[in-house]
Amino acid sequence: MLWDIDGTLLDSGGVGYYAFADAFEAVVGRRPRELAEMSGRTDWDIGLDILARNGVEDPEAHWPAFADALAEGLAAREQEMAAEGHAFPGVREAIAALEQTDGVVQTLLTGNVKPNAATKLRAFGLEGLLDLEIGAYGSDERERSALVAVARERAQARHGVELAPADIVLVGDTPRDVKAARDNGARVVAVATGQFTAEQLDEAGADVVLDGLVDSDAVVAAVLAPSGVER
Repeated sequence: MLWDIDGTLLDSGGVGYYAFADAFEAVVGRRPRELAEMSGRTDWDIGLDILARNGVEDPEAHWPAFADALAEGLAAREQEMAAEGHAFPGVREAIAALEQTDGVVQTLLTGNVKPNAATKLRAFGLEGLLDLEIGAYGSDERERSALVAVARERAQARHGVELAPADIVLVGDTPRDVKAARDNGARVVAVATGQFTAEQLDEAGADVVLDGLVDSDAVVAAVLAPSGVER
């Protein structure tokens, strides 16, 4: 199964937003005039958008340096993030319950570049709970929907199994998470812990919508439920 990070497992206290401005300054040499909407997007997509919005020609050519600077910028703000943000209630217990569930392997599908995913988990004491090596990140593909195939291929290679699309469950908090799952035939459990309401996530097409992760039994049941289960 694939966990989203921001808005699903934790709230970074807005610190990630400032890391993008820091990265832009490190690469371009000035502060950006404006940033970009970020919810549900990959860092790659956000970074290119910010570069273009601020008049940088050929944003793709700047992306590798931007990605490195973004990782450095968030790492420098890790203590600030830990102070300003928080892991959501029930996260550790839900992960632990799924760890004890036969046939479930947990990793990430996140728009964060991989170093930033690790930094965010570490800031809130969640490191070591998920297999990050089979996850998919915003440094792998620009489009979120493409990340499901990345994670599937990595899990298959690691565990020597063939995964059908319906074997994959994505847990996220935005309509973009729902779309990423739907585009790949995966199942999706949406949690209304971010910017979107349960009604909005239901309308987006989630198989199951939860208000949060505090009820571990409900989380496990949602992950194991067949596609199409009504909330």
